[in-house]
Amino acid sequence: MSAVDLFSSMFRLRHDGTVHAEEFTMRPDLDGWTAVTMRAETTADLKSAANWMRHPDGDEVMCVLSGAMRIYYRTGGPEDTDGELRVRVGAGEAFVVPSDAWHRVELEAPTEMLVVLRAEGTLIEQRHGH
Repeated sequence: MSAVDLFSSMFRLRHDGTVHAEEFTMRPDLDGWTAVTMRAETTADLKSAANWMRHPDGDEVMCVLSGAMRIYYRTGGPEDTDGELRVRVGAGEAFVVPSDAWHRVELEAPTEMLVVLRAEGTLIEQRHGH
């Protein structure tokens, strides 16, 4: 294997213990664990991350390499458009989002992050009014 560009690729950690690098794409049909590094100037650059999401097949680890972000949890139903601030994560810090938590992200500054999750079965809901 040759060197891989972290910001255009992702790593699939397969059930048999092997790791496979492939082009970055987040799809809810990806089985096993996925590790992906993202770079974004604004929250809008994260595409689905600004919407509500939940990963029922496993927890999600969000590691901030540079920059800072806020993670919000939805405490009500779909009408809860903003949610409640759960944590601020700065450079060199990480946070574990439990599998049952509807959550969204807002960047405070241009940010680079490493995310490790089981993407299979991911649920995404559009934030109403945004």
